[in-house]
Amino acid sequence: MDALTVLPSSFGYVIFTFLYSWIMLGYLAVKVGGARKKYDVKYPTMYSDKHQVFNCIQRAHQNTLEVYPQWLVFQTIAALVYPLSASVLGVIWVTSRFSYAWGYYTGDPAKRMNGAYGYIGYFGVIILSISVALQLLGAKASL
Repeated sequence: MDALTVLPSSFGYVIFTFLYSWIMLGYLAVKVGGARKKYDVKYPTMYSDKHQVFNCIQRAHQNTLEVYPQWLVFQTIAALVYPLSASVLGVIWVTSRFSYAWGYYTGDPAKRMNGAYGYIGYFGVIILSISVALQLLGAKASL
């Protein structure tokens, strides 16, 4: 059995969502690298005692990395049964991480909440994952 016969054909959208997330992570990493040069924050120093904006740029990336593994797990589980819905929710979450970062980059941490709409995507794939689990356990209810 190969993946092309096991996975739903619309799983291709999920793969593109994963690629979109990879682009987002790369973008956030490049922004941290640029901020390290601009604010002269040498490795392995994680945060600056002098430059709040650097810390905000670093936190936008770090916070995304902190939640990314969980998102990947739930995104994948949800996508096995609901590939289109999971892809839409995934795109919402990934896009929200750009909004989150751009708000944070202003140096005002409160503006990171510009990306709060990402909870729709994040909790959406968690709910779909719960539905998949219930279906596997024989529950009749599905979303």
